[in-house]
Amino acid sequence: MTCDTLRFIRNGQRVELDGVPADAMLLSVIREQLGASGTKEGCAEGDCGACTVVVAEADGESGLRFRAINSCIRPAHAITGMALFTVEDLESADGVLHPVQQAMVDAHGSQCGFCTPGFIMSLFGMYQRHTAMGHPISRRTAEVELAGNLCRCTGYRPIVDAACKLQDYPLRTLDTVALRRQLDALASDRNRDRSIDASPSSDYLLPDTLKQALAMAASHPDVLILSGATDVGIWINKLHHQASCILDLSRVRELRRIEDDDRSLTIGASVPLSDAFASIATLVPSLASFLERFAGLPIRESATLGGNIANGSPIGDSMPLLIAMNANVHLQSMDGERVSPLESFYLGYRKPDIRKGEIITSIRIPRPAPDSMVKAYKISKRFDDDISAVCLALVLRISGGRIADVRIGAGGVAATPVRAVATEAALAGKPWNAASIDEACSILADEFSPISDMRASADYRRQVLKGLLSRLWLESQGVSCTVAKPAAFSLP
Repeated sequence: MTCDTLRFIRNGQRVELDGVPADAMLLSVIREQLGASGTKEGCAEGDCGACTVVVAEADGESGLRFRAINSCIRPAHAITGMALFTVEDLESADGVLHPVQQAMVDAHGSQCGFCTPGFIMSLFGMYQRHTAMGHPISRRTAEVELAGNLCRCTGYRPIVDAACKLQDYPLRTLDTVALRRQLDALASDRNRDRSIDASPSSDYLLPDTLKQALAMAASHPDVLILSGATDVGIWINKLHHQASCILDLSRVRELRRIEDDDRSLTIGASVPLSDAFASIATLVPSLASFLERFAGLPIRESATLGGNIANGSPIGDSMPLLIAMNANVHLQSMDGERVSPLESFYLGYRKPDIRKGEIITSIRIPRPAPDSMVKAYKISKRFDDDISAVCLALVLRISGGRIADVRIGAGGVAATPVRAVATEAALAGKPWNAASIDEACSILADEFSPISDMRASADYRRQVLKGLLSRLWLESQGVSCTVAKPAAFSLP
């Protein structure tokens, strides 16, 4: 493979690396070429957080956005033009620990130590987003933002304690003005290089505009298209997948926009899940807790909504919700644009209806009616950072004591994310009462043919579907059905 020089900022210095393969993961570059061995490989699939690093990229006219990400499944070339921070970069030149390191020491947050660098970097990301901006970190915020880091020693409480005490230490600030200037210089150099070669021959294509992306997709019909790579990284690490050419859409400006009006919410395909979910939670606040359970924050900061939809996993949590909300997928190629309802977007297992030379540009979500009830439920073996066994999402509107409108999306029960059409038909126009729900539960349990696998048996999945629909009814009647979160983060 031939790739452009990988350029980024580290420790205030420009780093330029040649010969980095297109399918090289950032973790291998950090350990093998930068010699920074504090960043660990624990699982090589973004589950444990031992590989967590922080990247900073330009945000707006003069700002910076700091994100904690999993380096084990992040293509190295995806950080082109960014700033990289590893655990070795936090200690000051005179040997003084960064507040996140000192807080971990003072709170006895390190157990065996293997996972500690990852926790430190997640804390550093939190520090830059919260503490450095003058905002204290609550215990709730710490629990949510550390959920992507796992500790096999079960030492979570002191780590959360450390996060909540960060504001008590002398503030350690970065020269963000100088860092933004360096990133702008990298971007300027990259644009100048592109003006010389209008037809890039690199095996890792990283367009900045939709026009560039469409031209690259058209001229490379067999290119592997990604935007976030949180699943592609696993294919490369675990399945030894090789791609002759990669087209990374994560930087395309037009695909990173969020537009909200009185009719709909339109989310660009390359908007990170963390931002996409925040906008959905603003639209429907009751969905916030459900959306926080989509993997851990480092995954949500890397993965994109378009990438998640294109991947088409039958156990992906965003699709059942978007199907219930009547979302449409917008696609574009050099030949034009088209729109597909998400519910009919999948032709089979992980087979989205994306044609040669075509890319997803955005996802449009109609605003639910003001009197609608929007609910989403996820059942998984582990509360945080886990994949669904069953996901069920519902949008209902009750008028005059009857079900006026209903849409139901389900995941984990078929080869693709699906809409429960038969169950909807059984509910439409019926009285909003327990008898109608009981009848619909029986239909919902038989509407799909789930499989038995490592996460759940087929019969369990059917029973869970019935239970979740019953739960919706009970919650609408004021019955609390909240399942207590495991006490991993709340030991006394």
